[in-house]
Amino acid sequence: MPTYISLMNYTDQGLRSIKKSTSRVDEARHMAEELGGKIDQIFLTMGNYDIVAITEFPDAATASTFMLRIGALGNVKATTLRAFNEDAYRMIVGAV
Repeated sequence: MPTYISLMNYTDQGLRSIKKSTSRVDEARHMAEELGGKIDQIFLTMGNYDIVAITEFPDAATASTFMLRIGALGNVKATTLRAFNEDAYRMIVGAV
């Protein structure tokens, strides 16, 4: 399945209810699974982003649906990137 990396920041609403954020991760995992995807890893980070998530979804449309559902909850804003593993990277660069 394609891999996606999401760079997220808490919104004011998300920060006000920060103690609930661990249960929101559990809910997000369930939501991803309902869509046929999964959250592989999630990191609390320091720097320009508060959270980095590595996910897998069957396709970009499904990944977009997931991220829009997460965004609609109002706790985080995200930028999501399609990621290619090393094998795909080598194939892509080899085709140039």
